[in-house]
Amino acid sequence: MTMVKCIGILTSGGDAPGMNAAIRAVTRTALFRGIAVKGIYRGYKGLITNEIEDFNNQSVSNIIQRGGTILKTARSEEFRTPEGRKTAYDRLMEHGIDALVTIGGDGTLTGARIFAQEYNYPIVGLPGTIDNDLYGTDTTIGFDTALNTIMECVDKIRDTATSHDRLFFIEVMGREAGFLALNGAIASGAEAAIVPEISMEKDQLAEMIETGFRKSKSSSIVLVTEGDITGGAMGIAERMKIEYPQFDVRVSILGHLQRGGSPTAQDRILATRMGVAAIDAIQDDQRNVMIGVQNDNIVYVPFSKAIKNIKKINPDLINTLETVSH
Repeated sequence: MTMVKCIGILTSGGDAPGMNAAIRAVTRTALFRGIAVKGIYRGYKGLITNEIEDFNNQSVSNIIQRGGTILKTARSEEFRTPEGRKTAYDRLMEHGIDALVTIGGDGTLTGARIFAQEYNYPIVGLPGTIDNDLYGTDTTIGFDTALNTIMECVDKIRDTATSHDRLFFIEVMGREAGFLALNGAIASGAEAAIVPEISMEKDQLAEMIETGFRKSKSSSIVLVTEGDITGGAMGIAERMKIEYPQFDVRVSILGHLQRGGSPTAQDRILATRMGVAAIDAIQDDQRNVMIGVQNDNIVYVPFSKAIKNIKKINPDLINTLETVSH
């Protein structure tokens, strides 16, 4: 076991519900094991600008139920430069921080990996992103809460869609990953999901219309992943007006609604388990690893694997949605 006397913790990139539960678990576990904790505000940016505070048990009390992140988050262009990373390293040394726990998505882990290699510095990452797009973990912190938010929103929109015999395209987040759209569609009983993974291979819209997906339904709801690959809900609606003018089409973009809100029990438990595991990893001299969960077991995933490999959508889910939506 390495003697780590002090750890730093930061959140970076997009916020995700459950980040506070993770901050709490990391802080309390470290303190319980005799390790001092410093909270770094505004991600890598705050590391460079010296927004660093001592954390104690009180710092993280009554936050498990709060969405967002008490440590705030920001993008940092400076951290992308060697000079910026040198300043960040100097700050860590100034504060006597022996290891770092970073909570965030793909960009956060990429930054951590570069920094850890340059300075041979121990960093452990926690996957905090609603997109669920990190390889090596079955689910990410925030995904379940975002999914529940999508489900509640779609349930409400369905009331209007049914009242007016309309076809609704509802845009959800996810960047290049269709996990939210696909799982959200199954959970909310939507008729279809248009996701980047399949859009690259075939025209999902044409296929959807041609299979007569509205044969017996007065209203229909289709979830669409945002972004250039799918064209987003607005792009698809424009196509519908031109190619299939017989449909009464409406668009709803859920946007940042999906990122907020009190985390679900599942996200709180996941974040807490991962937070404890992060301190275990540091004390076991693990470095440059992301904490993941596979088949309900904690695993250590090298940053290089988590970032480079593409997490694939489960084809069973696609078949399930197609089967039950006819």
